[in-house]
Amino acid sequence: MERSFSDELKYQWNHGGMHIKLIGVNLIVFLVIGLAIVFGRLSTTGPVNPIIPFLHDVFTLQGSPKGFITHPWGLVTSIFAHFELLHFFFNMLFLYFISRFFLMYFSNQRMLYTYILGGIFGGIFQILAYSIFPALRGTEVFVVGASGSVMAIFMAAAFHRPMAEVFLFGVVRLKMIYLAAFFILLDLLRMGSTDNVAHFAHLGGIAFGILSIQKINSKNNIVNWTQRTVENIKKSFKGEPKMKVKKGGKKSSYNTRSDEDFNRHKKATQEQVDAILDKISKSGYDSLTKKEKQILFDQSNKNG
Repeated sequence: MERSFSDELKYQWNHGGMHIKLIGVNLIVFLVIGLAIVFGRLSTTGPVNPIIPFLHDVFTLQGSPKGFITHPWGLVTSIFAHFELLHFFFNMLFLYFISRFFLMYFSNQRMLYTYILGGIFGGIFQILAYSIFPALRGTEVFVVGASGSVMAIFMAAAFHRPMAEVFLFGVVRLKMIYLAAFFILLDLLRMGSTDNVAHFAHLGGIAFGILSIQKINSKNNIVNWTQRTVENIKKSFKGEPKMKVKKGGKKSSYNTRSDEDFNRHKKATQEQVDAILDKISKSGYDSLTKKEKQILFDQSNKNG
């Protein structure tokens, strides 16, 4: 039995992965902005749409430090907002295809954090660039769009598996690292141009994507640390005990073993971790059992 359109939307939202939810949120915001612009256009006879300044205040990141201080929420709202159809379409198309690659190795939850933090990093890069480079000072800069967030997801996947191959346009076989290098070089060479693109925001997303996969199993990894902090904040509001990383404590029984036993145990543990990481690379983090996730978490604490 075929699902109706509304049932299909519900099914994709519930089972389609984090990239479907992110695209859905971006689509809703795009429609809200578009309808507001149409309403503003119809509500006046003058040449200036009265709703545009309000939409800029709510949904864009103002690139100057002063603009950021007066409109700090733009650091988050801007990464879900698009004012032009082609801008929205190409960002969501890129997000859709790269997310399928990302989710081969990482969880839906990690995608969400990478998207949000990558976009925030991109915004911070743009604000810093405004403060540092004289050519940008005094100009009116509005940053909007998911490009920095999408770049973060792309770079995380590309630098995690740089030798993995993709078929560009379904025809050209290309290693991920070469495709990543092309995008990095493109943004570097176009900095300071008048193409109306926030290249520094792209570079911020790129930087975060690369940073996000450093010491990926460690508690000090930027995504792991942020996720743990957010979970602890949630627990504090609910009155639940926080997640804690214990240091020291009871002596390990390994100390009483011979060197041979210790090395044998260490080798077996490493083989177990390698098998879990291999499973993640094939099926994603969400495919792990509760026991496998605990093993990986315990080892990351030891190595962190």
